[in-house]
Amino acid sequence: MSGPPDFRIETSELRSEDEFAEFAHQDLEYYVDYRGTFHKVPLCPDDESLRASGAEVAIVGAPLDDGTSGRPGARFGPMAIRAAPTTFGTLEAWSIQLEVEPFRVVNVVDAGDAPVASSRHARGLRVIHEKVFRVASSGAIPIVLGGDHSITYPSAAAVARFRHPRSVGVIHFDTHADTADSVSGSLISHGTPMRRLIDEGWIDGSNFVQVGLHGYWPEQETFEWMREHGLRWHSMVEIEERGAEAVIADAIAEALDGPECIYLSVDIDVVDPGMAPGTGTPEPGGMLPRELLRAVRQIVGRVDLVGMDVVEVSPPYDQSEVTAMLAHRVVLEALSALAKKRG
Repeated sequence: MSGPPDFRIETSELRSEDEFAEFAHQDLEYYVDYRGTFHKVPLCPDDESLRASGAEVAIVGAPLDDGTSGRPGARFGPMAIRAAPTTFGTLEAWSIQLEVEPFRVVNVVDAGDAPVASSRHARGLRVIHEKVFRVASSGAIPIVLGGDHSITYPSAAAVARFRHPRSVGVIHFDTHADTADSVSGSLISHGTPMRRLIDEGWIDGSNFVQVGLHGYWPEQETFEWMREHGLRWHSMVEIEERGAEAVIADAIAEALDGPECIYLSVDIDVVDPGMAPGTGTPEPGGMLPRELLRAVRQIVGRVDLVGMDVVEVSPPYDQSEVTAMLAHRVVLEALSALAKKRG
């Protein structure tokens, strides 16, 4: 009696006649032929190429963490978010959640980084403002990758400046309110951007809606200031008691109560550090990733989005790139929601 047959894989590949040219740059895995752009979209780092691209959305890097009061490292956030593991090329991205191919519907490019020089915080904020303003002026929606949260001050101001006289509102996901007047004497800390936007008149206080606040900062006096200026906020306690779905529905309604368009700011530390450890100021007890991603889809699908940022990703404290991946997916969910709305 003969023995069992050998295990053979006679045909394991569909081979191309020209293997070297078989796959385009966008078809390869994220770690192959890496060119430093978000999801391998085209790079348009200057005004001319950006305008020529006809981009509807442009990714902007803001690699600055000089406003950090705790653990540094968010300056490496834009690079980490762009390089976050993805399992598909640009055009093959298919949103199971929204059943849309975002990059086939929305023209997205990467506008590169603002020319930030470390240790020159004020200059960094000025050049970020100029970069975001130029992107907005090209007709593209800027999506800014931070960087610490101080970058929201110049970024949202740039969008409000370009959209003037239209009123811009802000929906802000965060553990912290970031409405302090100063932090250790600094008026431009990552704990003060929302106060600066309101004090300087870029955004009206009644047009701010904050989601996910919890923990032990800022102090009571700052919340009194927030009440006086009409800010509205939804704490994690409210999310726990009422559920994220109901809270996000209220936040959207409040955001549309007055403003004509919305700037969305997502501090990754709004998510529990057990699922997003790579951030400078973690606070236990935050949102679940799926709650945040669903919230982004719902918000972008309902409002006129004119700008967005994702901040406080600090790769030195990340584990297996999970925080960078979440930040990447926050942007991708926003793009998918834009595509679903337009398509």
